[in-house]
Amino acid sequence: MSFADQLWIVNTVIETALILLLFKRRVWRTLPVFCCYCSWSLCGDLGMALINHSFYAVYLPAYLVSLSAGSALEAGVLIELIWSVLRPFRPSLPRGSLAYVGIFTLAAGAAIWPAAGIHGMSAMSPGFRFLVHFSQSASILRVLFFLALAGCSQWLAIGWRDRELQIATGLGFYSFISLIVEMIHSHMKWGESYANLNQFVVASYTCSLIYWFFSFIQKDVERQELSPQMKRVLTTLAGTARSTRAHLEGSIQADHPEDGKP
Repeated sequence: MSFADQLWIVNTVIETALILLLFKRRVWRTLPVFCCYCSWSLCGDLGMALINHSFYAVYLPAYLVSLSAGSALEAGVLIELIWSVLRPFRPSLPRGSLAYVGIFTLAAGAAIWPAAGIHGMSAMSPGFRFLVHFSQSASILRVLFFLALAGCSQWLAIGWRDRELQIATGLGFYSFISLIVEMIHSHMKWGESYANLNQFVVASYTCSLIYWFFSFIQKDVERQELSPQMKRVLTTLAGTARSTRAHLEGSIQADHPEDGKP
C-alpha cells in the first residue's frame, strides 16, 4: 500500500469520526453549513477515489466539479462564521444583514480573483488554468479571512476556544499549505511530481480535521460580551444601513406614488 493510500485511509477515518462527533454534539443546529461542508468533503473524497481507480479518463473534469462545489461550501462556511460571530449583536442589526454579509464575502472573492494569477499559468490549458486560478483565489480568501478574524478577535470578543476561530484556524492552515502547493503547481506539468505535492495538501487537511475533532470534543465556552469599541462600530454600521434603506424606500415611493394607493 502506497503512502498516498495510507494517507487517504487516515483522512477518511478522521473525517468520518468528525462528522459523527458533529452530529452527536448537534453542531448542525448552530453551524449547518460547516456540517454540510465536512459531509461533502467525505463524499467527495470517496467519489474521487472511485473515479481515480475506475474512471480515470474523467478524473480532471470530476475534480474540477468537486473543487468548485467544495469551494462554494467553504465560502458558505465563511459567511456562516461571520454571522455566528455577530450573534450577540444580531437583534440590533437591520433586516437583510445576512445577505449583506454574503455579498461582502463574494465581493472579496471577486476582488481577489485578478490578483490570484501567478507566473507560469499562461502555458497551461484553459481548463487547467481555470482550475489553478480558482483554487488560488479560494485559498487566498480563506487565509485572509483567518488573519482578519484572528486580528480582530479581541474586538469581536472571541478566543481560541470559540468555535468560529477554531474552524477558521483549520481552514486557514489548510488553505495556506494549499496556496503554496498551487504556486508550485503553476510552474510544473501534470505528472507524478504534481500528484506527490498534492499529498502535502491532503496531509494539511488531515491536520485540520484532527484539530477540529479535538476542538469539538471540548465543551462550548460561553460567548463574551463585545468590546465597547466594536459595539460602537456595529451600532454606527447598523444605523447607516437603516438610513440607507429608508432613503432608498423613500426614493422609490417618491418616484412611484401610485404604488401606495389602494
